[in-house]
Amino acid sequence: MLEFLESVMPAGPMAVFVFSIIPLMIILLYALFAIWMERKVAGHIQDRLGPMRVGGWHGWAQTIADLLKMIQKEDIVPAKADRFFFKMAPFIAFGASYGAFVAIPLSSGYIGSMIDVGVFYIVAITSLLSISIIMAGWASNNKWSLLGAMRTAAQTVSYEVPTIATILSVVLVTGTLNLMEVTELQSGNSFLGFLPNWMIFHSPFMVIAFVIFFVAVLAESHRVPFDLPESESELVGGYQTEYSGMRWGLFMLTEYADMLLLSLVTVTLFFGGWNSPFGPFLDGPFWGAFWMLLKGMIVVFVMMWLRWTLPRLRVDQLMNLCWKYLIPLSFVNLVLIALWEMIF
Repeated sequence: MLEFLESVMPAGPMAVFVFSIIPLMIILLYALFAIWMERKVAGHIQDRLGPMRVGGWHGWAQTIADLLKMIQKEDIVPAKADRFFFKMAPFIAFGASYGAFVAIPLSSGYIGSMIDVGVFYIVAITSLLSISIIMAGWASNNKWSLLGAMRTAAQTVSYEVPTIATILSVVLVTGTLNLMEVTELQSGNSFLGFLPNWMIFHSPFMVIAFVIFFVAVLAESHRVPFDLPESESELVGGYQTEYSGMRWGLFMLTEYADMLLLSLVTVTLFFGGWNSPFGPFLDGPFWGAFWMLLKGMIVVFVMMWLRWTLPRLRVDQLMNLCWKYLIPLSFVNLVLIALWEMIF
């Protein structure tokens, strides 16, 4: 599986370091590009240009200028905050998001760790992200931050149920929790012949599973219309209210890293992962990484698109959508997928 990289890279601790630094570099470069892209998407949806003056083509250096400004800002800790937990929360948040990339197969020649329970590992470690947000809200000693943290707890616990139910739909079909094996099983063409053998084309019920999963992913990543934990118009900034400088920047980096992570999980489970949409054409380790990241960025773009299109839900609407509709539908759909597998 990793023959190509193993042939060109040293073994031992240096190889471990290089393999672990690749996702970090991808996250950092992606965050710079994604922030710029979100501003441009927002601008065009609102019939304006977005950043244009700083930097060269279409204001590409605006994000770099903002980063330099943020680095120079004072790191303020409220007098009555719990200093230890207040300072640790952003690092735990980013660590949880970064650690989950170890199970993502970026191509046929690269995966951080061939974990047999990769999907379970991602669900488990990303739960630390919610814990860190609750920690930040409580340690800030601010009512807006605490309200945002409590919303995070309720939202995450609720939407993890349909998320896991739809993941089980894919596990039911593939028979494995290993994301590399899930991707390999989606290679080639489907039974229809002219479509890729992606999970989204496996059965009509997989389309329903994908829609449920994507809605739950929006809620898990706190994106509009589910951005209640940090809704600026209600809670100033939610759990981020008391943060400034690079600690606030770490929370922002975590948000964008989480978007990429969940987008890559979506692509791996439903859209063939690193498999080329043209079958064996344009396939291989490097092309696989290209297709994986391209598909992931398309999902990220849809998340940004929805942010500037949909209004924010109320708390009661958010809970009703999950408990009254998504959870029952996800379990019914899981049973129907099981019946489909038994019959066909």
